[in-house]
Amino acid sequence: MQWILVVPLKALARAKSRLSDTAADGLRPGLALAFAQDTVTAALACPGVADVAVVTGDALAGRELAALGARIVPDEPGGGLNAALRHAATAVRATNPRTPLAALNADLPALRPLELARVLTAAAEFPRAFLTDAAGFGTTLLAATPDRELLPAFGTDSRARHRASGAAELLLTAVDSVRQDVDTGADLRAALALGVGPRTASAVERLKAA
Repeated sequence: MQWILVVPLKALARAKSRLSDTAADGLRPGLALAFAQDTVTAALACPGVADVAVVTGDALAGRELAALGARIVPDEPGGGLNAALRHAATAVRATNPRTPLAALNADLPALRPLELARVLTAAAEFPRAFLTDAAGFGTTLLAATPDRELLPAFGTDSRARHRASGAAELLLTAVDSVRQDVDTGADLRAALALGVGPRTASAVERLKAA
């Protein structure tokens, strides 16, 4: 089964505000872009992924991620994460109505293609399914089969909200790279311990130099 992934990315200037204890204002946009670049690169290398659609209103991010091979969907609603995902899902399914769809966080800099493939294979067994983040309260991936709506409910306590919406929770081990999103300095250190992609590694080196 070949999936299309929808990756939401907010404007880089506003991204990763919770990393303020680790990175100065001038460095956080570069970190956010690096996370997204490594996430998209790994996703495109996953054998179960046919395409990656990034939904963003940021022109720089759009250019950089398109250069990696991602499809760019303009964030026309401008109504936040879940509105962006609903808009992108509609746009993708207008041309690919029979393809399974999954929303994937843009801040998974340690993402490994084969671990993502395991998650998508497991998700294919359910009409809708999700993977909990490393902290245990959020969601890093939400999947839906072609005949189901994605129904994203990302944000605070999204694990509980996705479960309440009827999505199956994927209880997998050894997929740490798909769970480890980065919102805080502690998250970044955990991702670095797993092994991040080259763009994040370079951005962290710039951070250390600063």
